[in-house]
Amino acid sequence: MVSDKRTPAPRLCSTLTLLTNLLLAISFLTSTSRYSLVSNTGSSSAVVEAFASTPIHKRRTRKLRPSLVPPLAMSSVPSSSSSSNKNKVAVIGTTGRLGRQVILQLNQSGTPCKCLIRKPVDVADTAIKPSIDKEASGDQVAAYLAALPNVELVLGDVTNADSLAELVKDCNAVLALHGAGATGLKSLVPVLNPEDGPRHAKQINYVGVQNIIDACIKSETCKRIVRVTGKGEDPYGIFSILINMLGSMAKAWNYEGEQLLRNCKDVDYTIVRPGIMGPPNVPTGKVLALKDNGGDMNVTAVRYEDIASLCVECIDYDNTKRSTLTAMNVEDGEGEETYAPLLAKVKADSREFPETLLGEHKKGARLGATVLVAFMAIITKAVVIPIGKLMMGLLGLK
Repeated sequence: MVSDKRTPAPRLCSTLTLLTNLLLAISFLTSTSRYSLVSNTGSSSAVVEAFASTPIHKRRTRKLRPSLVPPLAMSSVPSSSSSSNKNKVAVIGTTGRLGRQVILQLNQSGTPCKCLIRKPVDVADTAIKPSIDKEASGDQVAAYLAALPNVELVLGDVTNADSLAELVKDCNAVLALHGAGATGLKSLVPVLNPEDGPRHAKQINYVGVQNIIDACIKSETCKRIVRVTGKGEDPYGIFSILINMLGSMAKAWNYEGEQLLRNCKDVDYTIVRPGIMGPPNVPTGKVLALKDNGGDMNVTAVRYEDIASLCVECIDYDNTKRSTLTAMNVEDGEGEETYAPLLAKVKADSREFPETLLGEHKKGARLGATVLVAFMAIITKAVVIPIGKLMMGLLGLK
């Protein structure tokens, strides 16, 4: 148990500086909204939190039965003899852009996998065009994946313990690639976005992770969790503040979910903290780099394909058990072409991570909200009211 001391808030130069940074962050997130943003261990002005590649839709809390999935969607082509001896892997976040890359790579290697989906898909429905293009819908991706050999779809959700028990059954590892989606301005009003709501980040990034751990503990075979998150150790960073404000404290609950994994001694974990996934024209070559122990690295863009490869490959390296990996790109020639030589050098976590940062994250979010409200008041007084008076004068109104 680490010390309960709270991280002191950094001294901000001025309210104007913080406000400017918040506005720049909003502009950045708007311009990159089609990419998957993840946090890292860079400077506070460059830390971005990971959101799921797919939004959270209707989440069921009732018990789900695998039989609810149409037979055509429950399993695809039977496992071939070449893959019958492969360890089976469970995947959560199936239809996201990272999830689909993971499944494709597992399929190419002949590794059978069980994939969690939130609603049934009928591959016989001609209205659904199977696709894994980046703009494809969840139904299209699920239909495409269901037709692959050695792929089995399981109906469920991370908030439903029974479905997770079915998912990890007979599997050796689970890749937890899911995450909470942005909830917008209603995140600022708790009554509109309660923590026990099915779309709240607490339920997805924290309770969901606990459910996965519980399912693995009860499983006879699945004792390894690979979890993709974002760096959550900078509560007062601009992007931390902004994403917590607009994402129901997604960054905070992601970190708390990491701590659930670190504190569990019955299941091994590998936590992956990647760079910004999604931007086009990401360089390839000897650019891949890793730091264990959640080490600090400069923020860079990374490819979905590379992070998918990292998640799949780390399962085969026993030394990556109980490790936190920061994954970024470096200049060509300074890194590696594959993760294999990097994974071979990974060591288990040895530093003491803060036991909790939830209180500090909440302070940061309140600070950002206060500055935002102050800014809106200034704008109203300096611009809106004078314009209103001017218009009234032009119309001859008092």
